Amino acid sequence: MSAKIRLLQVIPEMNVGGAETGALHVAEYVSKEGGFSAILTSGGKLLDLLDRKKIKIIRWPINKNIFFILINIFVIFFILLFLRINIVHVRSRGPAWSCYFASLFTKAKLVSTFHGTYNFKSNLKKFYNSIMLRCDHVIAGSNFILNHIHENYNVKTKTSVVKRGVDQDYFSPKNVTEDEKSKLKNFLNIPNNKFIVLLPGRLTYWKGQKLFVEALNILRGQNKVNSIFGLIIGDSKGKDKYREELLSLINKYQLTGNIILAHGIKKMPVAYAISNLVVSSSIEPEAFGRVSVEAQSMEVPVLASNIGGSLETVINNKTGWLFDSENPESLSKNLDLISNQDSKILEAIGKQGRKNVLQNYTRELMCSRTLEIYHSLV
Repeated sequence: MSAKIRLLQVIPEMNVGGAETGALHVAEYVSKEGGFSAILTSGGKLLDLLDRKKIKIIRWPINKNIFFILINIFVIFFILLFLRINIVHVRSRGPAWSCYFASLFTKAKLVSTFHGTYNFKSNLKKFYNSIMLRCDHVIAGSNFILNHIHENYNVKTKTSVVKRGVDQDYFSPKNVTEDEKSKLKNFLNIPNNKFIVLLPGRLTYWKGQKLFVEALNILRGQNKVNSIFGLIIGDSKGKDKYREELLSLINKYQLTGNIILAHGIKKMPVAYAISNLVVSSSIEPEAFGRVSVEAQSMEVPVLASNIGGSLETVINNKTGWLFDSENPESLSKNLDLISNQDSKILEAIGKQGRKNVLQNYTRELMCSRTLEIYHSLV
């Protein structure tokens, strides 16, 4: 059945991220089901995980530069003809313009995934964003994004929600050994008998790392922070100034013994596994909230901002908790309450989280539903 699918996914880079991981999983799934799968990208670390005997990798500059957008119309046109592509799946706005015209000329079907809310402060920017809707089918990664699309754009094409999925075998407690946990704790110099609160995600203002530090400072003022150890893991990706601001804030509040910043953790499931709680403190809506789903898959309770995709992925008081976004007092209060919960309650919450992922957010569910959309078009 899948042999009819000849897929080209177009994405600027294949580094670690939600869109990139989704492209990786879909490419593998289509190939496994007997279809042809190719990825057009500038490069990225995730390419090393792909079997190039099964998935064709085409490396070419894919970016938002107007010159490359125009040139890539012709580049993609010839790729579609040469590889006999019948489905083009684009995951970024700049390349979407190139793919739109290339697919028109070749009659390949165009699918887009709307990965975020995108900035549209001007009509020009809104027009630029609208290319993601000039497709044969638009995929939204959550109901939140689907609602955003219909509330802000004139949608004339078919839209579907395909919930993003995680690799439930990779993000599994069974994928982590006690030795790995012990080594990571020693490497990070985490004191024993601490309630470890993990905040993963790239270091950027809207991810709410400063809000997290502010919340722990409130607990310090209440003499309730001694048992808590905050672990912020994320790459600054060139935003070194923000990282320095975080370190300065931690020093200012005398929290150097309660919070550390780390990056370059090779196996994130180990970081989840050593944690008692995972926090997603974003001050802007997450389109999906991969951190919350990965944590639940690892059977670790989640505390997330009550905005965006987290309202869907976290079942309040069952798989985790929600706090008032941008409110350090609400975050600190919840941290205090959760850190004093009985360990059996936290364990039960974690198991419910894993169950939630297996029912709704697996890699297989995401890929099979995406493949159904492809088949509906060809």
